[in-house]
Amino acid sequence: MRLGSIVPVLLATLVATLVASLLAGCAARVAQPPAATLQVPAQWRAPLPEGAAAALPVDTAWWESFGDPALTALVTAALAHNGDLRVARERVEDFRARVRAAAAGQRPTLSVDASPTRARTLSAVTGKPYDTNVFQAEFQAAYELDVWGRLANTTEAAAATLRGEQANLDAVALSIAANVATGYLNLRGLDAQLELARATLQLRERSRDLARRQFEVGYSSRLEWLQAQAEYDAAAEQIPQLERQVFEQENALALLTGGTPGPIARGKPLAELVPPTVPAGLPSDLLRRRPDIARAEQAAVAANAQLAATRDQLLPTFRLTAGGGIQSSDFSDFLHSPALLWRISAALVAPVFDGGRVQAATDSAAAQRNQALIAYENTVRQAFAETENGLDAITRLREQAVQNDARRATAAETLRIAHNRYANGYAAYLEELDAQRNLYAADVARLQLRSRLLTAAVDLYRAMGGGWSASAGARR
Repeated sequence: MRLGSIVPVLLATLVATLVASLLAGCAARVAQPPAATLQVPAQWRAPLPEGAAAALPVDTAWWESFGDPALTALVTAALAHNGDLRVARERVEDFRARVRAAAAGQRPTLSVDASPTRARTLSAVTGKPYDTNVFQAEFQAAYELDVWGRLANTTEAAAATLRGEQANLDAVALSIAANVATGYLNLRGLDAQLELARATLQLRERSRDLARRQFEVGYSSRLEWLQAQAEYDAAAEQIPQLERQVFEQENALALLTGGTPGPIARGKPLAELVPPTVPAGLPSDLLRRRPDIARAEQAAVAANAQLAATRDQLLPTFRLTAGGGIQSSDFSDFLHSPALLWRISAALVAPVFDGGRVQAATDSAAAQRNQALIAYENTVRQAFAETENGLDAITRLREQAVQNDARRATAAETLRIAHNRYANGYAAYLEELDAQRNLYAADVARLQLRSRLLTAAVDLYRAMGGGWSASAGARR
């Protein structure tokens, strides 16, 4: 290639660059983003539960803090086989491929074309047909100069979307782990209630038999016997209801772990499960821990990058192309001494009038950016509210448990006195019956409170991000 042939191309490139610089002010107008309204509180409004450690980090495998191997095995199985989590992983792979596709736009392209041709045509001189052969092979290279950063912004938008999907994978994993832990703790609570119902049924059976014997010997009326029988039937009615709830809870847990409906292995009983220490932390810590906040943040980054790429569509594009090849009418010459062909060009393309399409697309992208910013603030506020509610729930449930202990102690003593009075003939059976009901209600409430306290700890771990972070997500 001679120098004299390249000079015109270089001059054309220089002129095109100068014209592009003059047109740089032609980019679409972008509206300003909305003013930020988010205020991060300095401390929690809710009181910290007793024993909370403000500086304690949230463990990634927080479910192990319950000390139940069966619970740990269930969560581990769910994180490996849950269907929703597998879909989220495939979405990450999908968007990882999209990033590679977007980045490819910043690289040159090269194509090769080899086309042997044989044709028969009529001679313009003699009017007779003759055959011609053309053997040709050529390549073409093209490269777009990213003068305004439009291609880089498109790639950044795809990369931010990928980071958002990775954060979404963490959010799904956190939700699955929390749902499995909550489901297992509720299952152990139902197991405890079923055990209590069966033990209560045995007590009601003894009371019914005693009332029947006293009626048979004329010591009490038939009414007291029927009352004891009705109380026995009411206690028996609770057992199939609780068994149904246990059955359904087992199936729900099996599905969460990616299996088929079936029984669930048990570990520690409800009475031996102790809530882990509350990792209170600071409000600002949520901005680094919660994966849904990271996802909302990356959505805002992606929307802003996409806005920049859309805005620059009104700016001129500068593209370099080069091609070359060999050609001959004889295959032997094509292999040994073909004719060399080449071309090089630079193209400047600038829209002059598009009817306002790019400006409208830019306004739409700006609105999407604003939506992403507002959604980010809403996500952060929701995170603060959920954590506040979790901290307060643990404190109030512990206070309620103290009152329930006092209530149960009173009910147990009342039943003892009522039973002695009835056995010695100083009171009707109705007094003992009411005392039995009160004690059973207190025992059920006690088990339910214990289950709620355990699941409240799970909810707090979920609200505080569960120890997930970018580094934690990369390890899975």
